[in-house]
Amino acid sequence: MSTATEPTAVAAPRAGRRAWFALAVLMLPVLLVSVDNTVLNFALPAISSALTPTGTQLLWIVDIYPLVLAGLLVSMGSLGDRIGRRRLLLIGSIGFGVVSVAAAFAPSAELLIAARAALGFFGAMLMPSTLSLLRNIFLDRDQRRFAIAVWASGFAAGSALGPIVGGIILEHFAWGAVFLLAVPVLLPLVVLAPFLIPESKDPNPGRIDVPSILLILLTMTPLVFSIKHLAEAGFDVLTVVSMVVGVVSGVLFIRRQLRLEHPLLDLSLFRRASFSGAVVINLLSVTALVGGLFFVSQHLQLVLGLQPLDAGLVLLPGLIVMIIAGLVIVPISKRVRPGIVVPIALVVSAVGYASIAITGGDVSALGIGLAFVALGLGIGSAETVSNELVIASAPPEKAGAASGVSETAYELGAVLGTATLGTVLTASYRSSVVLPDGLTAAQQQAAGETLGGAANVAQQLPGDLAGALMDSARHAFDSGVGVAAWIGVGLIVAAMLVAAIGLRRVR
Repeated sequence: MSTATEPTAVAAPRAGRRAWFALAVLMLPVLLVSVDNTVLNFALPAISSALTPTGTQLLWIVDIYPLVLAGLLVSMGSLGDRIGRRRLLLIGSIGFGVVSVAAAFAPSAELLIAARAALGFFGAMLMPSTLSLLRNIFLDRDQRRFAIAVWASGFAAGSALGPIVGGIILEHFAWGAVFLLAVPVLLPLVVLAPFLIPESKDPNPGRIDVPSILLILLTMTPLVFSIKHLAEAGFDVLTVVSMVVGVVSGVLFIRRQLRLEHPLLDLSLFRRASFSGAVVINLLSVTALVGGLFFVSQHLQLVLGLQPLDAGLVLLPGLIVMIIAGLVIVPISKRVRPGIVVPIALVVSAVGYASIAITGGDVSALGIGLAFVALGLGIGSAETVSNELVIASAPPEKAGAASGVSETAYELGAVLGTATLGTVLTASYRSSVVLPDGLTAAQQQAAGETLGGAANVAQQLPGDLAGALMDSARHAFDSGVGVAAWIGVGLIVAAMLVAAIGLRRVR
C-alpha cells in the first residue's frame, strides 16, 4: 500500500456511542432472518402431524423461504443503494411482521409454502440493508471489523439458535408460534431505527433493471429445483431442462451486467481475490452448516426420542462457541493472513462433521453436541473473516450490492444445504425403509415418504407393529445421515482449499 493512502485510513473518524446502539438495533433483523432459516427444522414433526404434507412439500416448506430470499438479495441490495438502505429496512420489517402472523395460522401445507415465499420477499429487504449500513456507520477499519464480527456471529449463531428457539417454543405452544416470534423482535426496530440509524444511499444511482432481477430468479430457482428433483426422481428430462434453463439464464444475466452502464451487480468486484474467495467460502460453509442442522434436528427428536427443548439444548454449547469464535478471531485476523487462519479454522469443522460420518449416522446426543461445537468453532471464525473481506473490498457507494452478494451466498447455501443433503437423506430413506405388513395404502405412502410420516403412522398402530415400523424407519434415516455427513465433510474441505489457494496473497 502506498504511503499516500495511509493517512486516509488513520484519519477515518471513529464511531461514538450512538453507532453501537445502532448496531444493537440492526442485530434484531439479522437474528430473526437467520433464525427463520432453521427454526422450522425442529417444527417439522409438528407440521407433519398437523398439515400432513408430502415429503416434497415438507422440503419446499423449508426451501422456499431461503430460495426467494437468495434470488432477491442482490436486487434488494441495489434497490437499497438507490432509495435508501434505512427506508428499505423499515419497509421489509413491517412486511415481514405482517406475513409472519399469516404464516402462523396457515391451514394447509400449500398456504404455508406461499407464506414462506412472501417472508423470503420481505426478508430480502432486511439483510443487505443491515450489512451495508454498518459499512457506512463504522468508517474506522478496526471498529468496522469488530462490528462485522458481531454481525457475522449473530447471523451464524442465529442459524444455530433456530432449533433452540424452536425447541423452547414448541415445548409450550403449537408450531405456528415460531412465526409469531417476528412481531416482538421487529417492533423495536421499527420504532428505534429512524432515531439511531442514519440514512445512506448511492449518490449516483442508476435505474432498477427489471430484466436483471428476473434473470437472477430464472437462474437460481431452476438450478435448485434440478438438484432437488435429481435426488428424488433421478436424472430425467425435467432435471436436464431445469439445469439448462438455470445455466442459460445465468449466462444471460452476466452478459447483461457487462453491457449495462449501471449494472444490478458490478461484476468487477469478483476480480478481487478477497471478494470472490470470501463469497465462495460463505456459500460452502453455510451449505454444510444448514444441511447438517436439517438432519441433526430430526435425528435428536425422532431417532433418539428427545423433546424439542432437550434437543435444542444439545446444540447450545455449539451455539455459544460459534459466537465466541466469531469475536475472538478479530484480533487474530489482524495479525494472521486469511489464507492461513481460515483453512485452520475449517479443519476443526471438518473433523466435527467427520465424527458423525464415521459412525454411519448411529451417533448419540453427546456425539452430536461435540460435533456441533467443532462445526461452530470453525465456521464461526471463517465467516467473520470472510464477511469483513467482502465489505472491505467494495467501495462505500456499492455497499448494498456487495452485501447482497455476501448474503446471497448465505441464503443460497441455506437452500443448497437442504436441497442437497436433505434430498439425499430423503432419497436414502425411501430406498432403505422396509414397511411391515398390515398398513393401509395411505399409511404406506406416509411412512414411506419421511421419518416424520413414519412416526405419525406408528401412533396409529398396535405396539408390536409400531415398534417394527419405527425400528426400520430409524435405521433407514440414519443410513442416509452417514452419507449426508460425508457430503458435509467434502463441502468444508472444498472451502478450506478455496481459502488456502484463493486468499493466499490477501493481507
